[in-house]
Amino acid sequence: MEPNLHSPARELIELRMEHADINALIDRLAHSLPLDELMLQRMKKRRLALRDRIARIERSLDPQEPA
Repeated sequence: MEPNLHSPARELIELRMEHADINALIDRLAHSLPLDELMLQRMKKRRLALRDRIARIERSLDPQEPA
């Protein structure tokens, strides 16, 4: 059986890895001189977008049960 390379679980793993990479990049940018504020803002915006996608996928994989 061939693993599904486009499954939501795999996408979730890839997005989490990209999120971690961007976190590390933001840390490096925040401590570098001269400070590239535009790049820092872009990376933070990208990180937020990734966090939103991760949350959507997590909800679809584990939907909330009604009370």
